[in-house]
Amino acid sequence: MISRKLTPSKLRTLLTLSPFTTYTYTKPISNPITNPPKIPNLLNPTKTLASQFPIFRPFSSIPPLPLTRDGNYDETTSQTLQICPGCGITMQDSDPKKPGFFIKPTIKDSNYKIPIDRNPVLDETQIPDSVKKGFLTESGQDSINPNPKTIEKPVVCARCHSLRNYGRVKDQTVENLLPDFDFDHTVGRRLNSASGNRTVVVMVVDAVDFDGSFPRKVAELVSNTIDVNSRAWKEGKSGNLPRIVLVVTKIDLLPTSISPTGFEYWVRTRAREGGANKLTKVHLVSAVKNWGLKDLADDMVSLAGPRGHVWVIGAQNAGKSTLINAMGKCVGGRMSVLTEAPVPGTTLGIVRVEGVLPGQAKLFDTPGLLHPHQITTRLTRDEQKLVHITKELKPRTYRIKAGHSVHIAGLMRLDIEETSVDTIYVTVWASPNLPLHMGKTEKASTMVEDHFGLQLQPPIGKQRVEELGRWVKKEFRVHGNWWDSSCVDIAAAGLGWFAIGLKGEALLGVWTYEGVDVTLRDAVIPHRSHNFEVTGFTVSKIVSKADKSLNKQRHNEKKRKVADAEMEATTTAAL
Repeated sequence: MISRKLTPSKLRTLLTLSPFTTYTYTKPISNPITNPPKIPNLLNPTKTLASQFPIFRPFSSIPPLPLTRDGNYDETTSQTLQICPGCGITMQDSDPKKPGFFIKPTIKDSNYKIPIDRNPVLDETQIPDSVKKGFLTESGQDSINPNPKTIEKPVVCARCHSLRNYGRVKDQTVENLLPDFDFDHTVGRRLNSASGNRTVVVMVVDAVDFDGSFPRKVAELVSNTIDVNSRAWKEGKSGNLPRIVLVVTKIDLLPTSISPTGFEYWVRTRAREGGANKLTKVHLVSAVKNWGLKDLADDMVSLAGPRGHVWVIGAQNAGKSTLINAMGKCVGGRMSVLTEAPVPGTTLGIVRVEGVLPGQAKLFDTPGLLHPHQITTRLTRDEQKLVHITKELKPRTYRIKAGHSVHIAGLMRLDIEETSVDTIYVTVWASPNLPLHMGKTEKASTMVEDHFGLQLQPPIGKQRVEELGRWVKKEFRVHGNWWDSSCVDIAAAGLGWFAIGLKGEALLGVWTYEGVDVTLRDAVIPHRSHNFEVTGFTVSKIVSKADKSLNKQRHNEKKRKVADAEMEATTTAAL
């Protein structure tokens, strides 16, 4: 009787407070009262039922499922489970506080967007009653689609809806419930298989953060698989030889003066040093400008064959989903749009993308690989916006003597400790939103106390300086043969790099937070700026805002001191 009077939401609350215990089962239970289960003899400890009275069922149309990030790799999975076409997570509509929650949209009439004519209709005999009531479309026209080329929008999870429309995660607490993406278990074992469909591995790397976003683990895994299966194939055994296609995306962010041939040679050299010694193709593309997408799509089709599997793999926020969406538009295929946002870890599970490859070939988008050595992984969303590069890079060059230092915000510092020449050229390649500072090294220690979190952001706020970790130093001895261009780079993963130009030798000290990967490499962009930066802070909105706040604080403190002095003088005179 009580259950009949209560609403489903209140009844669900009562059920969660029920004192009944739980038990495990392996077989359907015919009558739990007359034939109770024998708990000690159970064989499958993973399935449970609510104890002795399993008469209540969840009110959700989709039962709660264990969290997984396998996505819809198998066709049987997509038939039994509802997978979000935007991020690949298993969808559920029972709990908004868990990943994959979605709300099934209401069915709307095809003419719901047509404005209603609210002008009064005259009471004339020749006007039909249907027109007087506002039904201006005649029967038989409702079923006609006014725009047959319009693609029906797929239902996505609430997280994808928020990222697509607002550019942010709907509920940050739900992100913490997501299990870690196990690349070795989910993708690695399929790439290691000696049999099965032909495999093409597309490694996506960010052009402005090549070393930070390069998937070394994947490159070594696939290269070793090629070596092992190649020997097996020569011995007459089955051996699936994966093809590696290296795609360097976001090349529109590099200066237009860079040589494509020289840049491709540099990319191949860095990839070989990173473990990818079996490259089949290298493509330099831009999903924003549509550069190189047609050639990439054609190569993927020819390498995959009629039934091959293409895996798109890369670090978080490297641009995999954006690249696939741009390729889908380029080839003109009917595909569901993947969720893309400037938020690391947008894709949560494996997503099988239809409409890009012909025949029975399959294209899979995978979750971004977490690279803890990138400095962006420890920054807040507002701090990531400052570091994120969205426009073509512009050089900022200093001419520096020994005993001076250059700061990139509060994230990285370069010390010129010793040089065999009078001066060297240091060019900063990083986001233009990041303020720079050049001064004497002996005063660099006071910068952390006085300016980190204020004029030098990120970190945003003084409390974030301690949260980012310990400030550590690495030393590099560099050599150069010319002044006119940069010889070597010192790059910090996820941030940017210093380009060094000198004719001689120099000992350099690089400071950043512990755990951030710092790499010494050949210069990727040889030229520098013709106009040199001056000593002190660079002109930026962050520095101006911090200076205004500091001046206002000093002005208020001065006024307070004057007011206190006047009050003290008045009190003394009264006495």
